[in-house]
Order: sequence, then C-alpha cells, then structure tokens
Amino acid sequence: PFRTVLTRCLQSIVGHSVVVNRIANRTPIRTLCRPPLINSRHTNEETMLLIDCFRRPSHELQARKKQSSKELVQMRKVYRDPVKVLLLGAGESGKTTIIKQMRILHIQNSYSFDERLEKLSDIFENIHESIYELVRQVVLLELKFESIINQRCAEYILRMGPQAPWNLSAEYVRSVRRLWSDAGVKRCYKRSNEFQLIDSAKYFLDRVEKISMPGYIPTNSDILNCRKTTTGIQEVRFNVRMPGTLGGGVQEFRMFDVGGQRHHRSKWMQAFEGVQAVLFLISCGGFDQTLREDPKQNRLAEGFELFRGVWHNRFLAETGVIVFMNKQDVLEQKLLAGKSIRTYFPDYDDYVAFADKDQLYDELTRTRSFIRSKLVDITNEPPRRTSHLVGRKRTCYFHFTIATDTQNVRTVFNDVHNIILTKNLAKMDLL
Repeated sequence: PFRTVLTRCLQSIVGHSVVVNRIANRTPIRTLCRPPLINSRHTNEETMLLIDCFRRPSHELQARKKQSSKELVQMRKVYRDPVKVLLLGAGESGKTTIIKQMRILHIQNSYSFDERLEKLSDIFENIHESIYELVRQVVLLELKFESIINQRCAEYILRMGPQAPWNLSAEYVRSVRRLWSDAGVKRCYKRSNEFQLIDSAKYFLDRVEKISMPGYIPTNSDILNCRKTTTGIQEVRFNVRMPGTLGGGVQEFRMFDVGGQRHHRSKWMQAFEGVQAVLFLISCGGFDQTLREDPKQNRLAEGFELFRGVWHNRFLAETGVIVFMNKQDVLEQKLLAGKSIRTYFPDYDDYVAFADKDQLYDELTRTRSFIRSKLVDITNEPPRRTSHLVGRKRTCYFHFTIATDTQNVRTVFNDVHNIILTKNLAKMDLL
C-alpha cells in the first residue's frame, strides 16, 4: 500500500512514466527516493523538478527551525526587562496586602526574624485601635455593657487614649478579653459599618491572648491581616519562573503600591511611566461603609468612580488593566448576616444576573455579578474626546479575590502573569 501511495503521489507531482515504471519494477525505496543524477536520461528540467520534490521538506524544516529560533530570541527579549505593575485603588481596598503576598509567594525567607518582630508594634496598634473604637462607639451609640466589671474595663481602655501600649500587659489583655466577649460590644460590632473599624478587628481580638505571650513571633497570617496606612510609594521586586516553551529562566517583576486615600492620589502620576499593567483593587465588602476621609461617600461607589478615572486616563491608554474585586470573604459574611447591597445601590432590584430570568442563584452570586456588571459598564463607556482610546478596543480582566488568602492570590497571580505575558508577545506579533 505504501508503494501504491508513493506511486500516485509522484505521478501527480512529476507526471513522468519513467518514475512510475521504476516504482512498478519494484525499485528499492532507498534508490527510488535518492535524487536523480544530472547525467540521467531525464532532462535538466525534469531533474530539477524531482530534486525540488524530494528536498522541499528538508528546506521547509530548516526554515521552520530558523523561524522558531528567531521567535524564541524575541520571546526572551519580552521578559528580559522587568515588568512594572502598579497597584491602584481606594484606601483599605487591599493593595498593601497584595504586596505582602508577593513577598510571601515569590521571595525566599520573605520576612526575616527581625522584620517579624518589628510587625509586633503594628499588631499592637491594630488590637488597641479595634477595642478602643468599639468601646467608644458603645458609649456613642448608647449601648450598655453587660456588667459593672466590664464597664470598668471600658473606662480603663478609654483612659489609655487612642495611642497603643508598647506592650500588652496582663491587665490590658484581661480587659480586652472581657470586653470582646461583652454582649454590648458584640452588638456594637454588628453595627461597625456605621463607624470606622478595620476589617481585621475580629482576627486580632480573637488572638489577643496568644499574641501577648512572651516570645511570640508574628506569622504570615498576622502580617497579612495587619493594617497600616500607606503614605508613600512602596515597591517590591520578585522573580517568576517562565514556562519551558519560552526557554525557561525567570521574569523580574517590580510592583508598586501607592496610597489610596484621596490626599495621597496626587502621587499616582509619578508611578505611571513605564507601567505595563495596572492591578486595580476594589473592596466589594465595603458596600455598606463610608470613606475614612469622607463619611458621606460610600466606599464601593468611590471605587467605581476611581476605576472610571483610571480606565479613561490617557497616560494608561496602552496599559493592561486587571481588576481585583477584593474582600469576597467580607462580602459573604455581611450577606450571611442579612445585609443587602440594595440598601446602598437601589438599581440592584432591577438587576438580572443571568440571561435566563428563571434561573435560580444565591444572593452572593447575584451581588458579585452586580458589582462586576457595574465595572464592565464603565469599560463600555464611550472614550472621552481627549483620550487616546478613540477607535481602539481594550480588554479588562476581572478576578474575585481574597487578598489575605495566599492560595487564592497564588492562583489569581498565575492568571495575571499569563495575561501580561500574552499582551507583551502580542505587541511583538509573536501570537
């Protein structure tokens, strides 16, 4: 069958009876496939045709190898220079936590022993800020402590003022534990959206006794949950392994975190130059909270407006934008507690999460989809006249994230890395 197929192929390509006869006479395949000599009885034209027929695959293979080598060299150039990534978003959206996660995920011995000890003072501040604000709000909201002893503990905390102690004494820890288990404080905590309380308050108040033990060293989880306002521009550098298909090696990343509160946003422009990707964080769990700097402005609404400004910014016209819809854990906890986003966004009532109106879905899925749709609508808005985006189509990528969950961030960042790499290769026409 092979000889028959070969006969038909050569006959269709060459069309000479001599070749066909040689096959019919059962000429060995090795002899048959040897390019004919110039002094054979074929004409020069026939000879060149046969040579071309037999040699073309080899030439094409060499050409493909050469092209592949050339593309590989170009691909390596894509990740030879560091990738600059800028984290943007409103205050307390989780940007600094992402920076910490990059250190934990990509830098060996991410936090030294001394650095962990230094974090203790920040953790003490988080504990004191949380219990001090809760006690203060119990009084302001005219709630009651459940016992005289707890009332005295509250007075002890208030006398200390907002400044955190330099260490956690036995009396202090005892007072915090009693107050945190107090029914009045628990009722106040459920209303924490009415005042400013850090998201990690419960995390640290639950662990105050353990953290106060002599010789305690903060864990990665402690560091991730620790809150400290970003006032300048923070940078972290790390390397990510490249796939073997691109020759292996590593890609260097430079990630920048800029303060997100209003009075810090003037510094954003300083970090725009050379940015290849913007990771925009929006706090989905803040749908029922207001800004620290503006108690009349809803945090989620501020996030939408801030994203609109970033998306239409002419200096970021060529920059890839990836949105982290963050604090999904906080969002879920609030919905399970009976809160609804419709209280703050009335258009939620008319929102249909899926094309099939009869499809069943839970409140969390619908709320997440609603927030995403608001962001997508912004990306579909007509470009501003002064924008460089007129006539260009851009793609925005969305991810549901929990910045304090290392495994979640690991998975999402792998996707982000692929997105950035794909965009860079596309710019060089390698895709």
